[in-house]
Amino acid sequence: MLPIKFLRPAENYFKKLKDKELKRKFYNSLRDIRNNPLIGQMKTGDLAGIYGFDISYKGINFEIAYRLSETKNGEIVVVIMAGTRENFWDAVKNYMK
Repeated sequence: MLPIKFLRPAENYFKKLKDKELKRKFYNSLRDIRNNPLIGQMKTGDLAGIYGFDISYKGINFEIAYRLSETKNGEIVVVIMAGTRENFWDAVKNYMK
């Protein structure tokens, strides 16, 4: 299981989550990503090198954007952002600029 690091947008999103069941879904998804970081869909173009992982909850689609990063201690999962799918990838692009 790879270690995980949260960037500020992801950290803030998870702190604001109130729905316990949705939190559990995100937690389980992050655990799955840590166990198999290639489970997400690799993005192309402007977002090359970033993976997206889909979550569906009560008919709403959510995303987790993450990348793999090498450190002197090995590879880690860096969670960039999480949220609803609406305008999600545009927000990720803006953050990465």
